[in-house]
Amino acid sequence: MSVDLKTVKRVAHLARIALSEQEAERMMGELNGILGFVEQLSEVDVTGVEPMTSVTPMAMKKRQDVVTDGGKADDIVANAPETDRNFFLVPKVVE
Repeated sequence: MSVDLKTVKRVAHLARIALSEQEAERMMGELNGILGFVEQLSEVDVTGVEPMTSVTPMAMKKRQDVVTDGGKADDIVANAPETDRNFFLVPKVVE
């Protein structure tokens, strides 16, 4: 797959990037180089290779999927001027 000058200008327009004619031509070469590298990667045989999250083996940290209130209601309202049963009390404003 290769990118032509028209496609580069369209992508630049969609990204709201101003490109001169010379910059667009240079960008076309750079994008074609990137796409060529991606095509090379698709030629690699990855059958039997497990997906990984890091280059070093590690176990994912897991926690129980349970709903809690966080246990921090008292901490959250600790600095509030007025509270009632862990709710913030604010003055009523009616105009």
